[in-house]
Amino acid sequence: DVQLQAFGGGLVQAGGSLRLSCVTSGFHFDDYEIGWFRQAPGQGYEEVSCINAHYGSSVYADSVKGRFTISTDNAKNTVYLQMNNLKPEDTAVYYCAAVDSDDDCNYGSMDYWGKGTLVTVSS
Repeated sequence: DVQLQAFGGGLVQAGGSLRLSCVTSGFHFDDYEIGWFRQAPGQGYEEVSCINAHYGSSVYADSVKGRFTISTDNAKNTVYLQMNNLKPEDTAVYYCAAVDSDDDCNYGSMDYWGKGTLVTVSS
């Protein structure tokens, strides 16, 4: 079975940091792009960042560029999202998802989704 499990959410003050982890299993990690998406209260899904697990190439939403860093540990089939200088507007449920690397990494294209982890940033 395919599984993606996101960990690492919590409550942090503005300016603080968190690292999210997405542990995956059940598919060939190197053949996929892994994305982090978030949904703030009452809002739709926003793509935060995506990474190609084989090449390591990544993209970021403008809202997180320079603050968030996505990375992988291919030996552990795990993707990380290091979030620094967090802002109250980063408060959301964060989800990781995977898509075959031949397809685009966006909300409508993902093949597999994990359950989210809540990040709350207080002002």
